[in-house]
Amino acid sequence: MQKYKLVFFTPRSDTQAVLRHLFARFPNHVGRIGVYSGCAFVSPGTGQFLPLEGARPTIGAVGKPETVDEDRVEVLVLGAGASAGVDMRSVLQELKKVHPYEEVAYDVYRLEDF
Repeated sequence: MQKYKLVFFTPRSDTQAVLRHLFARFPNHVGRIGVYSGCAFVSPGTGQFLPLEGARPTIGAVGKPETVDEDRVEVLVLGAGASAGVDMRSVLQELKKVHPYEEVAYDVYRLEDF
């Protein structure tokens, strides 16, 4: 089974709601490590951005630089492969659906077994 590390950034006030949603939607595939579920690593930081013309920012205003207290969230995703897994695109679609930002910043890393 292919494994991925999904990393995304969210306003600190929304982190737990986003995680709860992903864990509930994909209970056997997101945040699952062995006999533990709901696993994530969350670290605080500061995000910054400048909404351009045509943007509809959740926080801030078009043309004004903004900084936000955010969390960097890391979760394991058990992807499709030899055994039943989840399509990573489905997880990303769900993340974008529940995330408060118009544009979600995320990274996906393919993991190797050793």
